[in-house]
Order: sequence, then structure tokens, then C-alpha cells
Amino acid sequence: MALATPVYPVSLVVADRDCLVVGGGPVAARKVGGLLDCGARVTVVAPRVVEAIRRQRPLVVENRPYRPPEAARYQLVITATGIPEVDGAVSSDARRAGVWVNSADDTGNCSFLLPAVSRRGSVTVAVSTGGASPALAGWVRTRVAQAIEQTVGADLALVAELLDETRTRVKAAGRSTESYDWASLLDHQVIPLVRAGHVDAARRALRAAVAV
Repeated sequence: MALATPVYPVSLVVADRDCLVVGGGPVAARKVGGLLDCGARVTVVAPRVVEAIRRQRPLVVENRPYRPPEAARYQLVITATGIPEVDGAVSSDARRAGVWVNSADDTGNCSFLLPAVSRRGSVTVAVSTGGASPALAGWVRTRVAQAIEQTVGADLALVAELLDETRTRVKAAGRSTESYDWASLLDHQVIPLVRAGHVDAARRALRAAVAV
């Protein structure tokens, strides 16, 4: 069931933060992978875990049942056992301690939802349906990513690096980055040049446009 109110979209910084995943199946394995990709310190608690979890590194695996109220010791918690009583207990412990928690396929026990994600370097496309349908979120995510690639036809991660370099120079000059028409620069200069393989020309065009 979708949440009654809109969700507030954020991108969480979990690098070097202690995160707990309760559950040892394929769903838990995907959650573990997502956290590790973002640099989190992950502990998995489950009586048994699939090989897809064991082969991920670095990772702490504790083969045992969840012990209330251990969720309170972490900064982010995901529970994916598929057992309502266990997932509910984990969620309750986390929320009582003020810890953000996601319970897989159970929006009623979540304080945050996980969107469908597509990444290209530092560029992330995330789609959420507010818990109404993860399948629809994945469908939209795939088509949005395809549309971007067909329209841009460029390495988005490289474009992001060029823009980051330029914005850093603008801020170092003591100016606001909000006063420039970045969309026009992307449409008419940066993207066409990067598509053609002229990365240095794109960099020069950006610097000339913002006078840095």
C-alpha cells in the first residue's frame, strides 16, 4: 500500500556509517550490495545467508536470529526477512531509537523508502512510487535511463565531472553558481561537444561561459 502523504526525496550519505541488514535471502543480498556500493560498513544478521551475501566484501555476517533491541546501535537499518514478526520487531526497535529503517515490501514499517535506481558514475536516477509498486518504479527507472542515454548520447559521469570542476572554480571566485543558465550550456555546448569526443573543448566552453 502506498503511503498516504508524499515522500521527501533525499540522497543519504552512508559512507563509513554502521548499517544493519536483517535477513539472509536474495532481497537482503540486493540491499547489502547497494549499501556496500556507497561505502557503508554493513553487518548482516540472519540464521542463514545466501552465497550472494557471503561473497560480498567488506562485510560482517553474524549467523544468528535478530536480538532486540540491537537495531538501536546502528545509523541505518534494513530488514528483509519476510517474516512479519521479525521485520516488525526490527522496525519498532529502530524507530523507537530514532534510527532510519526500511522494511522490505512493508511501507507501514518504514521510515524511509528505497527507490529504483540507475547510476552512471556520480549521476543517479531514482524513481519512487511511494510504496505503491516497486515494479512500476523499476519500469519507469529503466525507461527514463534509456531516454536520457538516447537523448544525451554522452558519458553522463564525465559531464558531471566537467560541471563539478566549473562550479568549484565559480565558488572559488566568490560567485554564486545559481546565476548561470546551466541547462542552455548543456544543451548547446557541453553535450554536443562531449558527444563528438571534444572533452577539452567542452571544458573550455564551460569556463568561458562563466568567466573562470
